[in-house]
Amino acid sequence: MRPLFLLVFCAAASAQARTTVAIDVGHFIEEPGATSARGRPELDFNRDLAAEIESAARSRGLKTLLIGYDGFMSRLTARTAAARNAGFFLAVHHDSVQPQFLETWEFDRVERPFSDRYSGFSLFVSRKNRSLARSLACASAMGEALRGAGFSPSLYHADPIPGENKPFADRRNGVHYYDNLIVLKTARTPAVLLEAGVIVNRDEELRVQSEGVRRRIAAAVADGLQWCL
Repeated sequence: MRPLFLLVFCAAASAQARTTVAIDVGHFIEEPGATSARGRPELDFNRDLAAEIESAARSRGLKTLLIGYDGFMSRLTARTAAARNAGFFLAVHHDSVQPQFLETWEFDRVERPFSDRYSGFSLFVSRKNRSLARSLACASAMGEALRGAGFSPSLYHADPIPGENKPFADRRNGVHYYDNLIVLKTARTPAVLLEAGVIVNRDEELRVQSEGVRRRIAAAVADGLQWCL
């Protein structure tokens, strides 16, 4: 029979793990993701928002683990392995569009691709994740909180075109299935990927990198996490 103090310690450790959110900064220095309409790499947007989400989550009593912030974690499975003792995995990204929708404009004397066709957030879960039901519940909670904060889901990832075709898991709250995304299917915990905004959209790029909007996004995401955890 285990000593009482050991049972209490194990229960406390288990509770802490359940309320620990691993916040993964999408992309890395060699592959920094999408490029915004004004030439800023997605990695920089992801770092800023991930740090803001971490702060908002901590203020709500959640434990956090920030992964990939230094930009050197290139192996995706290393990210989910680093989060193995957490209770939830959140990948933070910003969005682009399919190449056929890109146009060009000149900014700072450089011709750059952009598309103002789409805007808004998206959330993704994998049906290959071992905790699909909880992943979906948390994604829906975050989507509902984002909508309540005045943000709208983009919805275009479900369009029946090459590169998209991500079926809805919860259309109202902007949640899609993305079954083979590595960080979602290999996570040992419930897992969600957030695309916080479309940074090739010239107006949305400015919105999502403004401090006030970034804080509102982070607060809504943290509210959703607090509800589901």
